[in-house]
Amino acid sequence: MAYSSIAILALLVHLIINHDVLIKKDKNYSKYLNNSYRLFLYSVMLNYIMDALWGILYDAKLVILVYIDTFFYFAAMTLAVFFWTRYVIEYLHESNIFINLLSLFGWSYLILDSISLIVNFFYPVKYYFDPDGTYHACITRYFALGVQIFMFFITSIYVFVYALKYKGKEKLRRRTIGGFGVVMTFFVLGQYFSPLLPLYSIGYLLGTTLIHTFVLEAEKEDYRRELEEHISREKEQKKELGSTRKLAYTDALTGIKNKRAFTEAQEEMQQSLTAGLVDELGIIVCDLNSLKDVNDNQGHESGDNYIKQASKLICNVFKHSPVYRIGGDEFVVLLHGEDFKNRETLLNDFDKMMYENIIKDDLVISTGLDIYSKEKGDTFQTVFERADKKMYARKKLLKDMKEKL
Repeated sequence: MAYSSIAILALLVHLIINHDVLIKKDKNYSKYLNNSYRLFLYSVMLNYIMDALWGILYDAKLVILVYIDTFFYFAAMTLAVFFWTRYVIEYLHESNIFINLLSLFGWSYLILDSISLIVNFFYPVKYYFDPDGTYHACITRYFALGVQIFMFFITSIYVFVYALKYKGKEKLRRRTIGGFGVVMTFFVLGQYFSPLLPLYSIGYLLGTTLIHTFVLEAEKEDYRRELEEHISREKEQKKELGSTRKLAYTDALTGIKNKRAFTEAQEEMQQSLTAGLVDELGIIVCDLNSLKDVNDNQGHESGDNYIKQASKLICNVFKHSPVYRIGGDEFVVLLHGEDFKNRETLLNDFDKMMYENIIKDDLVISTGLDIYSKEKGDTFQTVFERADKKMYARKKLLKDMKEKL
């Protein structure tokens, strides 16, 4: 039972520390989530499971079942070694004689060991159990262990030498991969001389823990850092884009929306009207009276102040609606919400203010209001034109009123 306990413990630790890799939790990580490493971990997991069952079945003398379990145990071992070589090749990401030989050794080991397992069903070349249920290893078993020792050891030496070209974290990661080879060399060698000890499971537990701690977690941290930097750059770009857009759609003199913004709003509103998404639309066209006189008699600076004063007044009255300056002295208000519901009251208050300003010889703004009618088949443009026409009529009325004073 002690044999199985070690394998069970190794399996639990394996599942805990590698769960994100095994379930492919995040597809965006690079090297540590390549398919070869994931398949390697699955092979190791199968190795742990078969190892745990082996101890229980062997102690119970269930020869047939332990024979089958041993077959899958060796199959998992073969796959784990093969996928480890594939992972090292993919991680190092280089092409030379050693890498080509490692690939050849990996494939040769996979094929030859698989053949030996199949042959073992007919003739014991890998393992067998005597009539007492005692396990015996055969020549190909020892040969396979010898090949593994050789592959793990040579790979670790190469990776250590290869790591000399790097500095910092990259060097540490490659040394860790080389360290895995050293650990496995030591424990496979122990397994060679003590086939009934769970040294393979211990070796894989220590080796994969090293990889997880110094390679996977480090690469996750790099990924998180890169992601945070990417998000930060995106936010800055959006902020810059927003500032640029705001600048492009803002009237420089008054700070309200300009003609470009109005044109875009007109197009969007027309699309909504066509789609039947909007039932309420009120347009107020505003025009400043006497701006030319102010410019001619008091100068353009006074004229600019006159425009800014008018903009502020319109925005204060129609607080809940967007206001656009679409010309030198022309403004447009697109009424919606509370301003649309209270349009008559707001416009009456505005008109009273204009009457008082005429008497005081102050700022005068002419307005024209019209609303959208679905029954009339209105478009944005037709509503705007009617409001504009009313504004000119209002302008004439206010001008005549001022002349009579």
